[in-house]
Amino acid sequence: MGEKIAFKLLQGVEITPLKQIFHEKGNVFHAMKASEKSFFEFGEAYFSSINYGDIKGWKKHTKMKMNIIVPVGSVKFYFYNEDVGKSNNVLVNSQNYCRLTVEPGVWMAFEGITKEMNLLLNIASIEHDPDEAINVPLTTFELR
Repeated sequence: MGEKIAFKLLQGVEITPLKQIFHEKGNVFHAMKASEKSFFEFGEAYFSSINYGDIKGWKKHTKMKMNIIVPVGSVKFYFYNEDVGKSNNVLVNSQNYCRLTVEPGVWMAFEGITKEMNLLLNIASIEHDPDEAINVPLTTFELR
């Protein structure tokens, strides 16, 4: 199969389509390879769930580069880059299976879309450090 073509959603946010291998006994969902340009350092990987209709955010990391995959459910991500004054959003699920690479300095919020479990994986460039992220209320930026 051909090479994945990554594209910019917004300055500081890149989308990379990912391969799914369907098998009668269970499917394989690719996430990331060390040889990909989105990978530059490994700090930790963690799963986060989001309930249907709930929104987590706004959060901006000052050092962490995130590589986010949604293997279960459907999650809508909202982004705002205050440096350029632009926002965007993307829905990620098995029909739009991809990896979101989010650079430090981009505000992000995300919403659970399906009533079943909505699960994301973050392959982060650094280990969690509560002092390197900034959180503000949802009302700070418009969700669009």
